[in-house]
Amino acid sequence: MVVGARADGTKEVLAVECGQRESEASWSSILRDLKSRGMNGPRLVMGDGHLGIWAALAGVYPEAGEQRCWNHRMRNILDRVGRKKQGAAKELLSKIMYAPSKREAEAARSVFQAWARSEQYERAASLLEEDWDRMVAYYSFPQEHWLHLRTTNVIESPFASVRLRTAASRRYKRVEGATTMIWKLLMVAEQTFRKLNAPEQLIKVYAGIKYDDGRLPERLRSPTQVEQPRAA
Repeated sequence: MVVGARADGTKEVLAVECGQRESEASWSSILRDLKSRGMNGPRLVMGDGHLGIWAALAGVYPEAGEQRCWNHRMRNILDRVGRKKQGAAKELLSKIMYAPSKREAEAARSVFQAWARSEQYERAASLLEEDWDRMVAYYSFPQEHWLHLRTTNVIESPFASVRLRTAASRRYKRVEGATTMIWKLLMVAEQTFRKLNAPEQLIKVYAGIKYDDGRLPERLRSPTQVEQPRAA
């Protein structure tokens, strides 16, 4: 499933296809279809940890930025932490995810790693470093958009209701029938999709402007623009 954002901030379901375990071949087919339909120059693609999408993206949209879902990564890390310590681990991980700057995220990462190693959770500490650049790509985009870019909730949330319906049906005679039903359910869900915050920023994003920790680069700011203090 692929969801995109229009210039006015509305979100739209762009593709739903049946594939083989999210393989590179399956994702390449979806991305090539989107490209043939006119989707050019995506600036950032969010996804989970499956390697198929990233390998396919490099072949079809090599210029696109890549952001991995924080929710998936946090679950993977917490699986490496003892149950009694997961609350403390989650609190430390949240400080990384919601850090107001990339530098502060890196500092919070070091704090978590020191804690994890002191508790003998070496795998949890090392896993946080894997694919780090994909975990913090959103810092190059408007701060107002970070809420939408840190996770793949835009996919996960509507699919929760889809799973309820497909689980109730148990089995389908044809893949096409199941896919059609899923499309219909997603079209209903699409009507309640939340718009992106600050849609006026999208024209700058599409123009390829990279933000500094969520802020427009100083050279592009209006002379009368006043820097607002960050929220705590």
